[in-house]
Parts: sequence; C-alpha cells; structure tokens
Amino acid sequence: MWGPEGLDEVEAELLGPPEDLKGRDVLEIGAGAAQCARWLQAQGARPVALDISHRQLQHALRIGTSFPLVCADAGALPFADGSFDLACSAYGALPFVADPVLVLKEVRRVLRPGGRFVFSVTHPIRWAFPDEPGPEGLSVSSSYFDRTPYVEQDENGDAVYVEHHRTIGDRVRDVVAGGFRLVDLVEPEWPAWNTSEWGGWSPLRGNLIPGSAIFVCERD
Repeated sequence: MWGPEGLDEVEAELLGPPEDLKGRDVLEIGAGAAQCARWLQAQGARPVALDISHRQLQHALRIGTSFPLVCADAGALPFADGSFDLACSAYGALPFVADPVLVLKEVRRVLRPGGRFVFSVTHPIRWAFPDEPGPEGLSVSSSYFDRTPYVEQDENGDAVYVEHHRTIGDRVRDVVAGGFRLVDLVEPEWPAWNTSEWGGWSPLRGNLIPGSAIFVCERD
C-alpha cells in the first residue's frame, strides 16, 4: 500500500507487474514492521527490510518474517554496490532526513543498472494546510514555501520526531541530484470505497487536495 488513499501495488504496478517480481532482490527502506517486504516475498521476490528503528523491526519479528531485517541508516546503506534490482519506500526514511539527496545517492549505489526506486511521501501541498480531517483542514494556514521542519520535543527539549518539508520542485531536483531519472510522479485520487478517517486523512480532504506523492525513479 503506497499511502492512506489505499492505492496498492497490485493495482498500480509501479515496481512492475507482480509476476515479474519473482526472484528479484528488493530493498525496502524505512520498512517499519516490514509490511511491504512481506507482500514482496509473497510474490516470490527476495526482500530485505531496513529501518533505523530497532523497535519497529521488533514489531516485524513479532509478526513473523523469514527474510533479513537490517537496522541501519538509510544515508549509509550497509550493502555492496549493485546488490538489488529494485528498492521501495512507502512513507519511510525520506521525509525524516535533512539530506534526502544523500539517501537517494545511496539507493542508486546499491541498485543494479536499470534498477527502479519507488518512494511515497506526504504530498508537499499538505504542508500549507492544518493536519485536520474536517473542514478546518481545508484553509491554507502557512506558506507552502516555508521549509521549516516539523519538530516534536520531549520534556527535556530533545527532538523525538522530526519531519522535513520539501516542495514538489525540491523533490524533483533531489531525485535528479541523486543520479536518478524521474519516470513518473503519481498523485493518487481518493477512491470512493475509502470512507476512513485517519489523522489528517479523510474523504473530504482527499477529494479536494492530493495527500500522497509517489516518485518512480530509475537508475539508467
């Protein structure tokens, strides 16, 4: 699943037709509990799930996995050059790093020539609106061009959550600077069957403004 709208890879085929995934080496970056890697394995792929959070990978272990789980920084991937055919990241890693180009260069390094990297993030336009699912989430409240990160702190003033804002133009330039060719930019529409509200996501907002941006990139 690429985002809260509910666009799934079976329908989208952004990594390619599911039948072509069999035998492919695939890296999931910012894997969390490795849901995507688990689906990839079911298609016959050979996934590796990477996340910087040991706790998230413990969730993956509790659910049950038979593929490698790697606790590491996406900006310093612990793999040899050309180790993977494909890479993917659904709302993982890239929104949370100050230097996304470093991550993109690392992903390109570990991909084989012709390899594809698909990643999804919150659509940048959402940063201009309050994170509310109702009508209050439909009025612009801040500048789209304000790239100040969103930071949550604990009682000691230490950052416990940081998310970085990049405009669409920033993201495109990052992809190119990382050495990739941008093949597609998908902005999923909110489907009629999805009646869920979750956080700032809802049918009301989803029918009016995009919520996710999915970048399909290839290493030439």
